[in-house]
Amino acid sequence: MSILNNQLVLDSHTVMYGVFGDPVKHSKSPLMLNRAFRENGINAAYSAYHVTADKLEAAIHGIRALGFGGVNVTIPHKLEVMPYLDHIDEGAKLIGAVNTIVNRDGQLIGYNTDGIGYVRSLKEETGFQVKDSKILLVGAGGAARGVAFALAQESPSIIYIVNRSKERAEQLSKDIGRMVECKCVDQWEISDIPQMDCIVNTTSVGMHPNIDELPIKPAWMSRWLGDHTIVSDLVYNPLQTLFLKTAVELGARTHSGLGMFVYQGAYAFEYWTGQLSPVAVMRDVVERSFSPDSE
Repeated sequence: MSILNNQLVLDSHTVMYGVFGDPVKHSKSPLMLNRAFRENGINAAYSAYHVTADKLEAAIHGIRALGFGGVNVTIPHKLEVMPYLDHIDEGAKLIGAVNTIVNRDGQLIGYNTDGIGYVRSLKEETGFQVKDSKILLVGAGGAARGVAFALAQESPSIIYIVNRSKERAEQLSKDIGRMVECKCVDQWEISDIPQMDCIVNTTSVGMHPNIDELPIKPAWMSRWLGDHTIVSDLVYNPLQTLFLKTAVELGARTHSGLGMFVYQGAYAFEYWTGQLSPVAVMRDVVERSFSPDSE
């Protein structure tokens, strides 16, 4: 790969990477990872691939067939992708979800960088102390699993889980209940939740283009907020979701999903290349992409 007139030029030695998801057109991953490859002088390129559930197995086989260096996996494939891999990292196996795949000589290895990326971002950007805190997770999908396990390792006092499907929430509650006190709550028990130290939306609700949607009702949120509560959203596009805007109106501090997005990508980059990721450059290019002046 070379740069000609400020454009990437691929050659026969370029190693391909990408992200599989449904939807995926909103993703800033190609912008961020291509910039990282350029910064580190790596002959590689990254693109987004719209992969529906019925094509997931074929797409995974395509990683080997086409010699991809690896891919990221996003909504809704983080759980369903696991049976198609050759090996799964112990951390990802414990979490039960994969968001990063490395192709090592034809062997596909699954990792999870969501949780470690999220907790690093939360602590660095807000100063939040997870230990002994009360945390509420909205959602129980693949992203929620990574975040829940990473938070549980930091010893909060309790984690509550609210999810549309109680069965999935109960399974996650059971899994992390081995590490920390955890309670699954359905819509009829919402009023039983006390004030929280941190509320985290782990769903895709509110993500571009459906920016007018909320994962929970404002009336519920207001019951759980205290003066010190941090409201966090894994969605990074838009940077300020309706969920976060509503939290600000209710007097809460907020934390966007941008940091988690950057760090999970940075850890994936390091798994793929064995090089330290240019985190500052990665964050900068994503932030600038949201500017009205960006091209």
